[in-house]
Amino acid sequence: MNKRLKNIGFYAIVCVIVILAVFPFYYAIITSLKTGTALFEVDYLPTSLDLSNYIDVLSNPNFARSIWNSVLIAGLTVGFAMFLAVTASYALARVRFRGRGLLLMSILAVSMFPQIAVLAGLFELVRALGIYNTPWAMILSYTIFTLPFTVWVLTTFMRDLPIEIEEAAIIDGATPWNIITQVFLPLMWPALVTTGLLAFIGAWNEFLFALTFTASETQRTVPVAIALLSGSSEFETPWGTLMAASVIVTVPLIILVLIFQRKIVAGLTAGGVKG
Repeated sequence: MNKRLKNIGFYAIVCVIVILAVFPFYYAIITSLKTGTALFEVDYLPTSLDLSNYIDVLSNPNFARSIWNSVLIAGLTVGFAMFLAVTASYALARVRFRGRGLLLMSILAVSMFPQIAVLAGLFELVRALGIYNTPWAMILSYTIFTLPFTVWVLTTFMRDLPIEIEEAAIIDGATPWNIITQVFLPLMWPALVTTGLLAFIGAWNEFLFALTFTASETQRTVPVAIALLSGSSEFETPWGTLMAASVIVTVPLIILVLIFQRKIVAGLTAGGVKG
C-alpha cells in the first residue's frame, strides 16, 4: 500500500512538472490562433483555427531572413565550438603540463561573467575586426561564451575514458589527431551531442549580442526580429503575431531535442559495447 502511494505521489509530481513546463507553450499556440478582441479572452481550449497570424509572419521577408541568419549563426557556432572544445579537452584531459588545473578553473571562471559585463569590450573588438553588422560578430561572441561550458564538459568526459585505449592506439602508431578523431570521438558521441545541442539552443535564443552587433534588418536573428515586431501603430502590441513567431521558432528546437534524444541513447549503447 505504501509503495502504491509513493508511486501515485511520484507520478502526480511528474504530471505537475510537465504541466508547468508545457503550459506556456500550449497557451502560446492557442493565442497565436486568435485575432482581434479574441486575444484578450482567457481560453484554455482552442476556440478557433485562424492561421492569419502565421501567414503574416511567414509572408514577412525580413522574418524569413532572420530565421536563416539564426540557423547559419547557430550552426557555425556549434561547429567552431565543438572543434575547439574537442582539441582543448584532449590537451586538458590527456596531456600533463604545469598549471593544467589552474587553466581549467580559469576557463570555468570565464563562463561566470554576465554578458553585460563584457559587452563594451567585445563591441570594441568587433568594431576593430571590421565585422560589425555581419554574422561573424555573433559567431565570434557566441563561440567565446560557449567554449567554457563545452570545454569543461568534454574534458570531464574525456578524462573518464580508459587510458588503455589511448596507449593501444599510440603503440599502433596513431598520432594525437588520429586518437582524437578515430578513437575518442566515437566514444564521446553522447557528450558531443549534448553539448552541441545546448550550444545550438544558446546561440539560437541569444538576444543581447544579436541586438547590439546588428544594425540592419537583413542581419538580425530570430529573437531580435520577434522583439521588433510592431503592430498597426506604435501603441499596439501584436500579441497574436508575436505568439505565432514564437511558436514557429520553437518547433524546430523541439524537433531537434526529440531527434538528438534518440542519438544520445544510440551513442550510449555503442559506447557501452565498445568499452
